[in-house]
Amino acid sequence: MSKSQIITNPDWLENPHAGEMLVSEFMEPLDLDASALAEAIGLPTANLAAVIDGREPMSGELDLRLTRYFQMSEGFFFRLQVQYELLEAKRALNGELDRIVPRAA
Repeated sequence: MSKSQIITNPDWLENPHAGEMLVSEFMEPLDLDASALAEAIGLPTANLAAVIDGREPMSGELDLRLTRYFQMSEGFFFRLQVQYELLEAKRALNGELDRIVPRAA
């Protein structure tokens, strides 16, 4: 979903993309730039930069490379991406979900 489709509200908290979280929580504290990290995980710098910039979503493959490098549980970065996308979709629906009546069991 493009950022232009998202309805914004000044009261909403920021919804950081998985790439933003990668930079602020991992790369900056470790003084890693995109080219050094891309080289360490065997990925072209342009591919990593696209995720960092929010132009591309975090993929399962990139998650596996990053979690291996940072010695974390598989799926950590991928879950950040899913959380980001769900909140963006919810915001874009702008209350439309409230009009859906859940089906009785």
